[in-house]
Amino acid sequence: MKRRTLIAALAAATCLTAPAFAKDLTVGVSWSNFQEERWKTDEAAIKGALDAAGASYVSTDAQSSSGKQLADVEALIAQGVDALIILAQDAAAIGPAVQAAADEGIPVIAYDRLIEDERAYYLTFDNVEVGRMQARAVFEAMPKGRYVMIKGSPTDPNADFLRGGQQEILQAAIDAGDITIVGEAYTDGWVPANAQKNMEQILTATDNGVDAVVASNDGTAGGVVAALTAQGLEGMPVSGQDGDHAALNRVALGTQTVSVWKDARALGAAAGEIAAALAGGTALADIEGTITFETPGGNSMNATLLAPQPITKDNLPVVTDAGWITVDKLCQGVSNGPAPCN
Repeated sequence: MKRRTLIAALAAATCLTAPAFAKDLTVGVSWSNFQEERWKTDEAAIKGALDAAGASYVSTDAQSSSGKQLADVEALIAQGVDALIILAQDAAAIGPAVQAAADEGIPVIAYDRLIEDERAYYLTFDNVEVGRMQARAVFEAMPKGRYVMIKGSPTDPNADFLRGGQQEILQAAIDAGDITIVGEAYTDGWVPANAQKNMEQILTATDNGVDAVVASNDGTAGGVVAALTAQGLEGMPVSGQDGDHAALNRVALGTQTVSVWKDARALGAAAGEIAAALAGGTALADIEGTITFETPGGNSMNATLLAPQPITKDNLPVVTDAGWITVDKLCQGVSNGPAPCN
């Protein structure tokens, strides 16, 4: 009998609830690159949820290496974790790790990035809708002109989910000839410096003939803004996502149009709660709020998709009222800006 089946049977026999049973369980988290600002917020929320359930937390950092991540997951399995949360560095390369976990009866949560395996539970925000929100905000600011599409990492399925949502919003204007896409590039590893280099090359190729940029997250947006600023083009519409503090400050300054806020505290808390339940023997399909997600690869996965929120100069108080960022950090360097920076 697999370990997970045995745990489920014991839980049923003794009528223990998942939170109570979780007190003897450990959840392992494999981070793709913990150096990014975003993930520290997620981790705190995951830890908080696991603490509330009485479960223990251990983690590893793959440092942007898909090979190291495979070794990290093997190490977590060897430590005897009862559930795994994996933020995949490379969605294609992570397959053997999921197989190794399945062989030991250990449930896996594909955290924020899709892993094409129906044995994993997919937890993320609605990334197609994020893409729509990004393009919609840029389109409202610049309904006609020359657009650049700065995409995410080619190894992350989210990059294409976002791009699909962006295209939905822009397609009619493209068909009408109002918008022309003059440049498009993936950003290896989502690294801001790579996005800046891509943007610099596109500016050179077009002789600075660009009117708007749909960038797929706040890190890439930062690279784009740096490239634009070097050419005296700062202030043109630029999108992002994640609600990074630097990006929200750029929104207040007027150098970034939108950051689609995906409250990492909500995602992390959900991950901790779901991991504790799965570790306690709850079936994937029995997690509260689960939907069926049809993947690009034709798999049907159990999933939870949280709702994102676009943040522009018109609703900046949303993030300060929520305690996501202080007014001082939001408004640094801003004079006579939008509320609450005015």
